[in-house]
Amino acid sequence: MIIKGIFAASMSLFNEDLSLDIDSTIKHSEKLIKDGCHGVAIFGSTGQSQLISSTEKKKLIEKLNNSKFINQFIIGTGDNALNENVELMKHALSNGIDRFLLMPPAYYKYGDDGAYSFYANVVQKIPESKIILYNFEKLSGYSFSIQVVEKLVRDFPKQIIGLKDSTYNLYKTLKIPNFSIFPGTETKLIEGLKLGCSGIISAICNVTATLSRKVYDDFHNKKKQTLNEKLCSIRRIFDNYNLISGLHSFMSIENKKYKRVLPPLRLLSD
Repeated sequence: MIIKGIFAASMSLFNEDLSLDIDSTIKHSEKLIKDGCHGVAIFGSTGQSQLISSTEKKKLIEKLNNSKFINQFIIGTGDNALNENVELMKHALSNGIDRFLLMPPAYYKYGDDGAYSFYANVVQKIPESKIILYNFEKLSGYSFSIQVVEKLVRDFPKQIIGLKDSTYNLYKTLKIPNFSIFPGTETKLIEGLKLGCSGIISAICNVTATLSRKVYDDFHNKKKQTLNEKLCSIRRIFDNYNLISGLHSFMSIENKKYKRVLPPLRLLSD
């Protein structure tokens, strides 16, 4: 099951009481697909998943079932607890979504054996799931090795289908047949495609969906790149700041709904 293309790590929107604005969050995600994204990862780190209750996540997943883009959604779980992850994933499966972006637990110190055990337990409890590993040492404190990814794919080839590499230690050298690899930034889109990567899963696709898709399509159609430098320049500007704060600050210029982020996050200063 090869997943390819431009995927946005989608933003979450909130009501005045800081509860999840389910309808606006889904509408935002659907617009990203209309603007050119092949799909959207909901409740990734950009979507503030770790700060949103499982009850709210489940309610949104239930509403996603009514979207005509349901086959283009990937669900992030954003939870440390094994059983919380399993519970949310089962709920998504019962609502027609079987693809997940799953980061290993944060805070606790562990190595490859611990990471392998975490994913093995998830797969054993939910064998029908399709999992994209999320390699982001800055958030989880753990960095995947080539060896543990290869072992997971070898032992669970139907379930471990890809990897998002935001640590950038794997996308150049990891070579697994029929396996999707996504760098986490637009600045590595062309380089990754040349190396055989599948595309990107990126936070900044919330504002560069059309640009990213054009660069991706031009690469595959062997056309001259006219917009890649602009795309990378936008990404480099956002990289100067906290990405979530930067995105919400930027988007709130046109729509005040984006001004709300969950504590301890804040908008950028003037």
